Amino acid sequence: MGVIKPHRQLNKKQIEQQADKVLAAMQSNDFMPKKWSNLAERTADFFDLCVDWVPFDPKQDGIVAAKIYPTDKRIELNLDFQALHTNEGLYQSTVSHEVGHWVLQINQAEAEGTIFQGELPLTPAMDREIFLCRTVDEQMLYQTTQRTQSDWREWQAQYFSSCLLMPQFKIEEARKGRNLLNWNHLKAIQEELGVSQRNLVHRLKDLELIEESGRRLYPGRRLKSGEPLLASWQESSSTPD
Repeated sequence: MGVIKPHRQLNKKQIEQQADKVLAAMQSNDFMPKKWSNLAERTADFFDLCVDWVPFDPKQDGIVAAKIYPTDKRIELNLDFQALHTNEGLYQSTVSHEVGHWVLQINQAEAEGTIFQGELPLTPAMDREIFLCRTVDEQMLYQTTQRTQSDWREWQAQYFSSCLLMPQFKIEEARKGRNLLNWNHLKAIQEELGVSQRNLVHRLKDLELIEESGRRLYPGRRLKSGEPLLASWQESSSTPD
């Protein structure tokens, strides 16, 4: 068996369960961060993955923001990618994206070689542009059979990142006393969780809590019905496939 696991067509539920199992394992080992917004780095620590800032060579590495070297158990962040320095949500998303590769696609026991995060653009893009790129990819993945295994792998890692940073139980906690249709309240949740606004909005839409049209927010199916989200990571990680 090689370093990279054979391609698996994981669905959203399967990926979310993997993220919840990681959180449950961290909890049972008393490894959760004191501040939720530090979760990505703490998760890298849990897997003993070192996070380094290094300059990338665009000619050699291509246009990437981060990469993971499995045999070295090292995540490298592009030192020249300015948005990673100034945007905490993007930083958390990028680190947890690489952790997603480690959890979902790498044979950890015999890791060797290199896997690149090829989706995020090198230019100092804003959250919206970066997340839209992922959203377009997700839509295309479900609409065509022409996508590559690498495309699926990037989508899986990014969806894992979203589920890890914004598990259902944490969203359930964070939304108490807040109006999900109010942008100011969403900003408060975003800062509490240490994620970007665009990532938060897409997660809420994915959980059917809100719908979005332009800058206007509307209640989603779940918000209308009052159906609660899962109350704990243990509850989520024990959900059968």
